[in-house]
Amino acid sequence: MDEADVIARATRGPVTVDMLVADLAGLGVESGMTLLLHSSLSSLGWVCGGAQAVVEAMQSVLGPGGTLVVPTHTSANSDPAHWVAPPVPETWWPVIRAQMPAFDPRLSPTRGMGAVADLLIGHGDAVRSAHPQVSFAAIGHHAREITDGHRIDEQFGITSPLGRIYDLEGSVLLLGVGHDSNTSLHLAEYLASWPSKATQELGAAVLVEGERRWVTFTDVDIDEGDFPVIGAAFEATGSTRRRRVGHATGALMAQRPLVDFGTRWMTEHRR
Repeated sequence: MDEADVIARATRGPVTVDMLVADLAGLGVESGMTLLLHSSLSSLGWVCGGAQAVVEAMQSVLGPGGTLVVPTHTSANSDPAHWVAPPVPETWWPVIRAQMPAFDPRLSPTRGMGAVADLLIGHGDAVRSAHPQVSFAAIGHHAREITDGHRIDEQFGITSPLGRIYDLEGSVLLLGVGHDSNTSLHLAEYLASWPSKATQELGAAVLVEGERRWVTFTDVDIDEGDFPVIGAAFEATGSTRRRRVGHATGALMAQRPLVDFGTRWMTEHRR
């Protein structure tokens, strides 16, 4: 923690729902928005009420006509042949493919998505898309429209929740995280073209007519390695608003210009 953060935390004290509401409104979050949130709860400081306070603040600012969306990815439900953090012995692979529980939108836990995403899965008004690896959960006016029809062979394409947000001219909020967490740039990967663009075969455990099955599917071979560079270039155009939210930095941007910029950047720079 740098000196500025120490001073800020000593000055502002505990983070409350009211503080978050004021900070989010000051950043530009408005009633009626469709908002895709990527967040780190710990970056906000000591939050009175934790993830619940963050969700309540978001709902208060977005209002009844707004929609809050979060990634609720379940990367553990994948082919162990691709696992690197950590890898498992090859002799385990058949067992994992045979025994991994099928994705269940009510039960399947996220992996590395953060406390806010974990809480939203259990929210009584939340709905979750059906993709076994890269689901999204949403609450609010467009929640069902955004999460319905998430095809297994299009993780982040135009028919995915990211594409629905694009169609709705929604926004992205990075709260205490960087562009390496900005999943909307994956939509740009689907829309862009570059010489080495490839697909890969993936696998997951799903329910098919009530029966657990291991299925394989082919999709775009995604890579977020250049997302921080793309995000910085996008911000250099002046298209992002930054402001302290709690004790974190919030970055708010319209999703469609971000995706369009990322699509052009990848087409021009990726080889």
